[in-house]
Amino acid sequence: MEELLHKIQQTEFAALDMQLFLDTHPFDKEAIKTYNKYVSDAKKLREEYEINYGPLFSFISPSNETNFSWINNWPWEM
Repeated sequence: MEELLHKIQQTEFAALDMQLFLDTHPFDKEAIKTYNKYVSDAKKLREEYEINYGPLFSFISPSNETNFSWINNWPWEM
């Protein structure tokens, strides 16, 4: 679990770093491609984590109509 969380942090940091680069280089096609890959990779890693360990964020993770799942799976209690 900790290794997966670390990988999520690394990937999200790289995406944020690319986003900052793109603020000053908005037409750099290679940078846009790299940014999109990091965003996609981070999404996949978050999905993998949530399937195995529960939601990471209360405001991103969907809940079904009958159960607000965040309350049942506090990430810090795992």
